[in-house]
Parts: sequence; C-alpha cells; structure tokens
Amino acid sequence: MRFDELELEDAVLDGLDAMNFLETTPVQELTIPIILEGKDVIACAQTGTGKTAAYVLPVINELSKGKHEANAINAIIMAPTRELAQQIDQQIEGFTYFIPVSAVAIYGGTDGIAWEQQKRGVEMGADIVIATPGRLLSHMKLGNIDFSHVSFFILDEADRMLDMGFFDDIMSIYKELPQNCQTIMFSATMPPKIRTLAKTILKNPEEVKIAISRPPESIMQTAYICYEPQKIAILQNLFVQSRPQRVIIFSSSKLKVKELASTLKRLKFNVEAMHSDLEQSQREEVMKDFKNGRVDILVATDVVSRGIDINDIRLVVNFDIPHDPEDYVHRIGRTARGTGGEGLAITFVSVEEQYNFKKIEDFLKKTVYKIPVDPIIGEAPLYEPEKNRQKKYGKPAGKRPSNNFRRKQ
Repeated sequence: MRFDELELEDAVLDGLDAMNFLETTPVQELTIPIILEGKDVIACAQTGTGKTAAYVLPVINELSKGKHEANAINAIIMAPTRELAQQIDQQIEGFTYFIPVSAVAIYGGTDGIAWEQQKRGVEMGADIVIATPGRLLSHMKLGNIDFSHVSFFILDEADRMLDMGFFDDIMSIYKELPQNCQTIMFSATMPPKIRTLAKTILKNPEEVKIAISRPPESIMQTAYICYEPQKIAILQNLFVQSRPQRVIIFSSSKLKVKELASTLKRLKFNVEAMHSDLEQSQREEVMKDFKNGRVDILVATDVVSRGIDINDIRLVVNFDIPHDPEDYVHRIGRTARGTGGEGLAITFVSVEEQYNFKKIEDFLKKTVYKIPVDPIIGEAPLYEPEKNRQKKYGKPAGKRPSNNFRRKQ
C-alpha cells in the first residue's frame, strides 16, 4: 500500500515524499488506520519493520490538525534506552519538516546543562515528549510535567522495558494521564507479562501481529562448539587470520563486556566497549568513533542490538548465547544492512549453552553450520544439546581443554 492511500494530511504526505517514503511496510499498513480511528492498539513487531513510523505518523497527523492544546504536552512516547529515544526523536524531526509539531527527548546519563534543556522543553509544552521511564518519572516528581492534555501514550519495545524493571515506573506515569488518553503498545515479543500490562492499561485494544522475521539469507550464520575457556583463543585466532574491521561482539553481561574489551586491548586490538555503565557522552563518542572507522571492534551488551542502525558491519560475534531467539535475530541483524550487502555471524556455543542454541536453530528452522575448532586450541566438545540440557555453568561434562594457546606464525 502507498502512504497516499491512507487518510493522512497533505503536510504529512509532503514530509514522507521529501524523505522518499512511498510504500508502507506491513505493520504500518495495519496499524496506522487503527490509530487514526482513535483506538488503543497492541502490536507485536520487531525493530526493522518500520514500527516507529507506524505510531509516529498517525500521532503527528492528528496533532497537525490544530485541534489539540497549544503549548502543552499532547503525546508521550516511552522507550527503554536513550539510544532508541534519540532515534525516535530524529525520525520525528524528519516527518515534521512541513508541520509545526515540536518534540523533545529526555533521558538519563546527561549533564546538568542537558537536564535544564530537557526541563525547559517539557515546561514550554513540546507537543511530543520522547522519554526513558526513569528520567520521565524524575521530571514528574519535580513537578516539571503537566500530563493533563496528553492524548497519546505510546510504549515502544514494551517487553524490553519490563525486562529492565520499569513496570512500576510505567504504571506511576500511566496513573497521571487523562482517562480518555489513547494508548499504543509495541513489543517485539508477547510474553504473559506483556499481556498482563496490556489488560491493565489498554481499553478494548485492536491487536496487530507481524510474524517474527528470521535473518535474511544474505547473513552467513556459523558457530563454534567449544568450551567456555576456548572462546578467547578462537576469537584471537580469527583476528590473526584476518584483521578485524567493522566488527560487533555481543555479550549478555556488561561485566563480561568490560573484561572482554580489556582482554582484546591487551592483545593490541583496536576495541571499545558499549554498556549501560558509560555516561551518555561516552556512549555517543564510542558510537561515533565506531561509525567513523576509528574503532575496529565494538564489544557490546544487547543495548546496541535493538533500534540502532549501523551500516557496513562485516561481522557479528555472539560471544555467548542471547536470552531468546528473537534477541539472536536482533543481534545478527546488525550485519548485512546495506543494500544488497552480505554479512557473517559467528556464535560461540559452550557446553552449557548448547541446549539454548538448539532452541535458536529450531526457531530458525535450519541447522547452523558448525566450524571445527582448530586443533591448536585444543579438543572441542561434541554437540549434544539434549544431553547437556541440565549442565550448569562452570561444570561442563567431558574432558576440559588445555588453556595453552599460541598464535599461528
């Protein structure tokens, strides 16, 4: 469907045309008409499906009609991370080029100057506030925000916000909103806790579900079946064979991210770490250096796997198995993002992780090719996911590998 087939205002269509947005994605085609009708929505859609435009466009369309309160906050968009909040703000800036609709993004990890700028933005009544839950709650408690005119309340990546422990913050904010506020929820997954939240805050919602996408065939997926202590040696061996450039290494723990980045630095690789302990200015600097090619390897937690577009990533390494198959798709989807591009994804699978990796293969409906571990690194375990289902971390079965490793000359 074309955007000009939807009931959108001419000024909104002019902005879309200027940005060369012509055809809707499936989630936009299904969701935009429902939101324009004023109904609550719960939508299951991943990053990369065009979900941001699916809720931003109908909201700015309604605000552009001039029927909402001037100099007042009319819409609140909540996002789990500052990176996603910034990205949403940038998209709104593009879509509102021909429309007198204002927006401000408020998030933590900033200095006093940024706090004052955010405070001024909400006090002056920006039409749309994009915020992380904790920072929005801080402004709310200080009396900086007037919720009385909010007509739209949007939760983006609601599952991630609940995983991060923001349920109470969300409910505290929701209770301050007008009863007739239209509520819209987007989530990449639909676990029971999301269903519970939806029943609590949505009124007779329409449900939109876009099938969870699987990685494109342009991504070559491979894995090493190994013991946990062998992972660093395999990684080092890979980078000796071919100088790393445009590489993201994912780990589920920020502690492991810090340790891994430190180890690679000691091995003289050009690497930086990205995790939630960094100040906002530090994170922006790291991301800027990586995008500009001044950093070859980015070691990151899953904060980078959702909602951030980085083109020309050549290799994604899963240093450990992500929590669920959808996170695996998000992670490896950072590569092969350019037009017609190809990418490589490598996953390290320890004995304790074999069963969870098998669940990922079942989700993908394919067997991921297992690269043999170089004998110089030591003997590797067999891939026996069912047998290793109950293994606990630190107590793998079978013969342990030697930690001795020397570079190939």
